[in-house]
Amino acid sequence: MAEPGIEALAEARHGDPFALLGPHREGPDVIVRTLQPGAKAVSVVDAEEKVIPLARVHPAGLFAGPANGDGRYRLRVDWPDRQEELADPYAFGLLLGDLDLHLIAEGRHQEMGSCLGAHVMTIDGVAGTRFAVWAPNARRVSVVGDFNGWDGRRHPMRLRREAGVWELFIPAVGPGRRYKYEILGADGQLQPLKADPVGRATEPPPATASIVPDPRPFRWTDEAWMAGRARRQGPDAPIAIYEVHAGSWAPAVDGREWDSHWDMLADRLVAYAAGMGFTHVELLPVTEHPFGGSWGYQPIGLFAPTARFGPPDAFARFVDRCHAAGIGVILDWVPAHFPTDAHGLVNFDGTALYEHRDPREGFHQDWNTLIYNLGRNEVAGFLIASALEWLERYHVDGIRVDAVASMLYRDYSRKAGEWVPNIHGGRENLEAVAFLRRLNETIAARCPGALAIAEESTAWPGVSRPVAEGGLGFSFKWNMGWMHDTLRYVGHQPVHRRWHHDDMTFGLVYAFSERFVLPLSHDEVVHGKGSLLARMPGDDWQRFANLRAYLGFMWSHPGKKLIFMGGEFGQPHEWNHDVPLAWDCLDDPRHRGLQLMLRDLNRLYCDLPALHRRDTDPAGFAWLIGDDRDNSVFAYLRRGGDGDSPILAIVNMTPLPRRGYRVGVPGPGRWREVFNSDAGHYGGSNLGNDGEVRAASIPAHGQPASVDLTLPPLSTILLKHEG
Repeated sequence: MAEPGIEALAEARHGDPFALLGPHREGPDVIVRTLQPGAKAVSVVDAEEKVIPLARVHPAGLFAGPANGDGRYRLRVDWPDRQEELADPYAFGLLLGDLDLHLIAEGRHQEMGSCLGAHVMTIDGVAGTRFAVWAPNARRVSVVGDFNGWDGRRHPMRLRREAGVWELFIPAVGPGRRYKYEILGADGQLQPLKADPVGRATEPPPATASIVPDPRPFRWTDEAWMAGRARRQGPDAPIAIYEVHAGSWAPAVDGREWDSHWDMLADRLVAYAAGMGFTHVELLPVTEHPFGGSWGYQPIGLFAPTARFGPPDAFARFVDRCHAAGIGVILDWVPAHFPTDAHGLVNFDGTALYEHRDPREGFHQDWNTLIYNLGRNEVAGFLIASALEWLERYHVDGIRVDAVASMLYRDYSRKAGEWVPNIHGGRENLEAVAFLRRLNETIAARCPGALAIAEESTAWPGVSRPVAEGGLGFSFKWNMGWMHDTLRYVGHQPVHRRWHHDDMTFGLVYAFSERFVLPLSHDEVVHGKGSLLARMPGDDWQRFANLRAYLGFMWSHPGKKLIFMGGEFGQPHEWNHDVPLAWDCLDDPRHRGLQLMLRDLNRLYCDLPALHRRDTDPAGFAWLIGDDRDNSVFAYLRRGGDGDSPILAIVNMTPLPRRGYRVGVPGPGRWREVFNSDAGHYGGSNLGNDGEVRAASIPAHGQPASVDLTLPPLSTILLKHEG
């Protein structure tokens, strides 16, 4: 070997280790070379078990010598404290197929988690782990871990130039071993050790290594759920979502121990959500993230469930248990940005690989994070493969895409001169638009019935319109305008609400322009905003009554429902991710009453087609009274399909009871009061209509008949037409 090649190997600078290491035919002989820094001696054990010592040809630990026979051999390495015998990593041929590499380069490899990363396998009868990582601009990449003393000289990888992917099969490395990548950057500088971007398992934070995952497939029992999922999640289905931060929902109690936090949640959260009548749980991001205080919204491991709560199979068990209980699982997923932690994606191969190089495009000023370069095929493909990993590998029923508005606009939260226009000189992020459309088309094609929900806070048109019709292709969009308007309204003292009446009605102007989810999310109970209950005005009785009336309004309003954990029982203080919810407040009957009311609302919402079947159809809603500012009263009809009984909703947002309040209805006969937020068992004053009213043939509000009602104070009542 030429002296520069030896020195480059010894100093971990050589970019093509297979050119020098492993078996090489030289004339009639097969010469074996191996670099084993720190070894006392190295021998070749041939196919006939003959031991042939290799000569030390460089003091850094390079050994070389002939191998007898057909070239099949093992290495026997004598370390100062032990002897190790293993196959030579550099005796194996190419690992990844040409099609895999082609699809990676084009950004179309939709099963990247099965291609890149660490995979336990057997090659030519030898057990070990295949490692592969995308780092096209690196000069050298090595696998380092607890199996090689974290020494980058031991296992440098082979570059497959056509895709910029480095690969290596390391014999005898099995599940559970810790590893990272040591990367010599494009500028010749050694990067901080990098976690695997496509790693499927990690060690618990604050440690940052990736873990070789267990290759055994999870045994799912949710075939029936998956077969019927599309029906459960369509625009005409009832969807009531319980948003959960897995780490602070509840602690283990009664001295019982679980194998993991996910197993505790599978026992307790699943039963609770099902008992409360929720159709789905939505988890704040569980993708691996370095800082717990980010709640998961600054992720690094987009293919790995965070190890804080247990191993990957424990998360799969949780999803399986949810499905067994009839609960869908939605996962918050973050393709908008990523943190700058040194072991993550930042400057991954010594260049701005995943992020934009220009900070006007690549740095998010609000969150001090980096923005993905969605115009690069490999980056867009990486993100789409991540979404599919959760939907297909973990049977997640949908993703809520975080911070879509920040993706769609190049000038999002930027002043003039701080952003780069698109090729047409506009502010729209054309690359992000193309990415989101492709993401949603891919999900629709590969995961029929799965949800894709956008957190999008602007008036971008067609967010939930199909891509074929010019939209972004999401299943639903969070209705942030409705949330802000109505929370502002209920925060006013009742005496002032007449001046803000439009905050409650304006949402119906655009309610059917998109398919909406009405969100009362975690963002509304943090950063000094207070809890939902604390945002209600008045004395204690009025605060509870206000919240009950508001939730009654929300559950009878067009749109799917979402509430953050704790809101269902009136947690008194705002959410703190470091402590569990205030479950002890359920000793107070007012909190128990609120919890009972929301459970009953969920059941009515699911049982009464008029409350959900036409959520996205203007024919499913009709104002009866939308202009009674002086009394702060709202009345409207919800309609289902043919043959479904209509529901009359009346909301009184003042603490004054109103008797003899006449409301027009579409038909005569009996109207049964199926819900009253002022019921005594909810903590109200128990004022109402004795269970039913009879419509009189007195036209009102454009209807042929009308009912004479008693409106309880600060209440929502629902009446069902029963003919």
